[in-house]
Amino acid sequence: MKAPTGTPRTTAPSPRVDCEEGGPGLHTVPSEGGKVTVRYGSRGVCLISAVPSRGYKAGTSQTADDTLTVTFTSADHRSVITATINPSARASVRETSF
Repeated sequence: MKAPTGTPRTTAPSPRVDCEEGGPGLHTVPSEGGKVTVRYGSRGVCLISAVPSRGYKAGTSQTADDTLTVTFTSADHRSVITATINPSARASVRETSF
């Protein structure tokens, strides 16, 4: 059964990424393309949810335990949210119109 459009997607943390111990915990980052909720642990960042705005699609990338990138893309805009714990827990948002 296909989920209705706009339904949040949740992904269980990777078993190799430790997001449960230490760190500042849950944080939600808004952008034009959608919002992302991550859990910052002492040794990793885990995706809790990525909810695209209407007309956007979400994609995720995590090449290391300490950094997670979520990209929301529409026909004429891209929002890239990068969450990291290195050197400290923080998130950045980059908005690009084309």
